[in-house]
Amino acid sequence: MTILESIILGIIQGLTEFLPISSSGHIEIGKVFLNVDLNDEKSLFLTLILHLATAFSTIIVYRKKVYKIFSDLLKFEKNPGFTLSIKIIISMIPAVIIALFYEKEISKLFNQNMILVGIMLSITSLFLFLSDRNFNNKSDITFKNSILIGIIQAIAILPGISRSGSTISCSVLLGVKRINAAEFSFLMVLPLIFGSILKSLFEIENYTSNVKITPLITGFISAFITGIFACRWMIILVRKSKLKYFGFYCLVLGFFSIYYGVFIK
Repeated sequence: MTILESIILGIIQGLTEFLPISSSGHIEIGKVFLNVDLNDEKSLFLTLILHLATAFSTIIVYRKKVYKIFSDLLKFEKNPGFTLSIKIIISMIPAVIIALFYEKEISKLFNQNMILVGIMLSITSLFLFLSDRNFNNKSDITFKNSILIGIIQAIAILPGISRSGSTISCSVLLGVKRINAAEFSFLMVLPLIFGSILKSLFEIENYTSNVKITPLITGFISAFITGIFACRWMIILVRKSKLKYFGFYCLVLGFFSIYYGVFIK
């Protein structure tokens, strides 16, 4: 993988992590057209590095909220930050279970399977269409909602299912305020990303043998910078109920991916 290819993939990750169009799906499509040749494990590690960059983008955008959560936790008493932390932990459970027991199966999905990506993008479009039709959004995230949204996040491990799009849509369909839905979606993934990176550090020899570090760094930087802009833009779009337009985009790209996988590749 060249530096230019890593920058392009980083930009794709930065934009698509927060926009509801599936970052993992676009990364796989990008690898196909850039002809990036990585085995399953190295491909998954590259995806993790790019996700780490957008995790830091989230921290920058929500720095006041993140600071409030940690400061509330240090008070060692029941308060809004502590309650939100528990809800985030609950939401992590389904994804953690799948990652622990099905890691090898998951890594095999990141092998530029255009048909799978196309089908999952079509499912993402359905989520987005449904969410924009629901205007009864007055509640906050509950503990019950947390586990349901967490299940959707676990399903969104599949390349082509937008994690942000599906979790925000799920929250909105459950009646959660749109701005709260976006905030929870962006914050709930942070522990998972940092946990995945920490786990990968213990297996770094398996992932990074014969992989150049410089492209990973440039990809990280480009994903981080574009991620900040995309995150702020997505917050505005969620407030204005504009997700259906991304639904049309995912549907068209999904059909194209399926066509490409069946008739061209």
